[in-house]
Amino acid sequence: QVQLVESGGGLVQAGGSLRLSCAASGRTFSSHAMGWFRQAPGREREFVARISRIGFTTYYADYVKGRFTISRDNAKNTVYLQMNRLKPEDTAVYYCAADVSDSYIETRMHEYEYWGQGTQVTVSS
Repeated sequence: QVQLVESGGGLVQAGGSLRLSCAASGRTFSSHAMGWFRQAPGREREFVARISRIGFTTYYADYVKGRFTISRDNAKNTVYLQMNRLKPEDTAVYYCAADVSDSYIETRMHEYEYWGQGTQVTVSS
């Protein structure tokens, strides 16, 4: 069982930056690949980024590539999402998720076994 708690969301102007954190409970954090998803009002939840169990590989959605960076610190049971050059269309609730599989690419929500409650990111124009 993995429990996830996101933090770091807030209100930021377009072009600004935020860093999201996701703290995991339990001793199995390093046994899970981790992902970030987001859901804007009226839209389906969508994949943002993924990082492998020990952080050697990352994968990004095209719409955040070059602006967002996912990283993890297994000693602290935490995964991060550094978001730079934010745009109003990045406004959403951001969720972290854990996947026991360590495949390089996994963008499907149902493949992630554990989810946090989400943190709101609002980017003003």
